[in-house]
Amino acid sequence: MALRLPLAADIPTETAEDDARLVRVGDLAQRTNKTVRALHLYEELGLLRPSERSKGGYRLYGHDAVLRVRWIAKLQDLGFSLPDIQEILRGSEASGSATGAMHRLKELYASKLVETRRQLERLTALKSELEKSIAYLDTCDVCDPERLINACPRCDMHECGAPELVAGLHSRPE
Repeated sequence: MALRLPLAADIPTETAEDDARLVRVGDLAQRTNKTVRALHLYEELGLLRPSERSKGGYRLYGHDAVLRVRWIAKLQDLGFSLPDIQEILRGSEASGSATGAMHRLKELYASKLVETRRQLERLTALKSELEKSIAYLDTCDVCDPERLINACPRCDMHECGAPELVAGLHSRPE
């Protein structure tokens, strides 16, 4: 049996009746905003398993499948590929103990947190550059229409030069 990794902090609680009720793959897709094909792929890769099959052969999933699909989606949002997620599951199952599995997961998440913080710093700097560029470009509406475009990076309407996102457009490679 696969180790279930709890990440339920932001999942709405459901009643015991909902937990006991099995749903078809289409319903699971709707609940998780995934396609049926994506869920079938998760199953093919061993990331998701139906609880059982109906008499008609339909895949039936329990509430834990919603949690698993959301977990997969969050890992993908963090930049993990489906093969990476397979490896996370294999490593957890091979650890032999819950403590070992959770330690591996903690190390993985701590590493991803460092990476995410660096990415946020880069994105914050880009956001600032975009805001400066838009503010700079907002003044172009009042510029003399006869002005040559190559003067834009050194526009005399600004005390300093153009932000790199504007000036780079006009730079000429040597």
